Amino acid sequence: MTNYNTCILDNGLRIIHLPSTSQVVWCGYEIAAGARDEQPGEEGLAHFCEHMTFKGTERMGALQIINALESVGGELNAFTNKEDTVFYAAVTKDHFIKALNLLTDIVFHSQYPQHEIDKEVEVICDEIESYNDSPAELIYDEFENLLFDGHPLGHNILGNASQLRTYTTADALRFVRRNYRPENAVFFVYGDVDFKRLCGFFSRKEESGKWKENSSVADYQGINISPSSFLPSPSSKIIEKSTHQAHVMIGTRAYRYDNPRRMTLYLLNNILGGPGMNARLNLSLRERHGLVYTVESSMAAYSDTGVWSVYFGCDHHDINRCLHLVRKELDRMMARRLSASQLLAAKRQLKGQLAIACDNREQFAIDFGRSYLHHGKERDLEALFTRIDAVTAEDIQQVAEELFPANNLTTLIFK
Repeated sequence: MTNYNTCILDNGLRIIHLPSTSQVVWCGYEIAAGARDEQPGEEGLAHFCEHMTFKGTERMGALQIINALESVGGELNAFTNKEDTVFYAAVTKDHFIKALNLLTDIVFHSQYPQHEIDKEVEVICDEIESYNDSPAELIYDEFENLLFDGHPLGHNILGNASQLRTYTTADALRFVRRNYRPENAVFFVYGDVDFKRLCGFFSRKEESGKWKENSSVADYQGINISPSSFLPSPSSKIIEKSTHQAHVMIGTRAYRYDNPRRMTLYLLNNILGGPGMNARLNLSLRERHGLVYTVESSMAAYSDTGVWSVYFGCDHHDINRCLHLVRKELDRMMARRLSASQLLAAKRQLKGQLAIACDNREQFAIDFGRSYLHHGKERDLEALFTRIDAVTAEDIQQVAEELFPANNLTTLIFK
């Protein structure tokens, strides 16, 4: 059992700490606010606010924020996805308090000055254009927009340039005051840090009233999601992109994070199109037939639904042949149960991949912070292995039969 330290402040902020003997400390704020929390007319605002949070606080200007950790060799970064915004840092342990103060200042006291918005919005627009030039990345967002048509989960996280150029200081402050609240956040730490001292720091901040500004939620109306709105709605779409390669995605809505079948799909997904070169789709489309450079399957689990999909890029004249080979592998998973030796090998491979992935300290810290934020659970590798070991060949076949029928799948093609 991994030995985490946790506490919850009176203002609702949750703190989670995993001790380490490393000289480097990873830490940050994870906020339960992403693209799906944008109200109508706010598309792209979550990511916009992530950028602008670095542009000045009550006591620091943008250049001071940039130099604060860089000057001691540290790193400061952030990202936004569908359900989270994460601000995080890596520093040597001697400079941890410096990182802690900086992160707390930018998350809860940024000013979002208009003159900085006017400059940074063009940077974000350039990011959008760069993304539009990468069809292998863009197709993932377009695919989710097909699956969740009309719902905030389908929003492109970056938004669109014309709308972004209309956002002001008032728009940014409205979004962060609604979402960047202590009770809507977790502070995570992975490193050689005195936990009592850490909790004392936050208690003093709380007593001084430093978080009062963002604690009001009177204007928050939220977006209520009905589970019935996530029934499958398969479709097919071709978008002319005039790209050298065709880019193809096939998939369906899948399981929410707490669905007991999610772990079965996790294992099944790894067998079909995980990172291993021995994944079945890679063996078929690339190794045996030489039709693609990249083929992979992936899954994402949200609070009330999920996504499972296959992506590949191929020559335009090979689209139908590749689709046929993918269909053949999906049918095979539906028709045949794995043998005992195949199941054991699949579990052994996935557990090895997870153990190696946990050695990426940055990603592991972000992952256990997210688990505590959304599910109140501490990420435990041994417990994860136990859940993987409990999956049966029958479980895998049943999930395949539920998700993979041809009339359940949506297809998107860039050509």
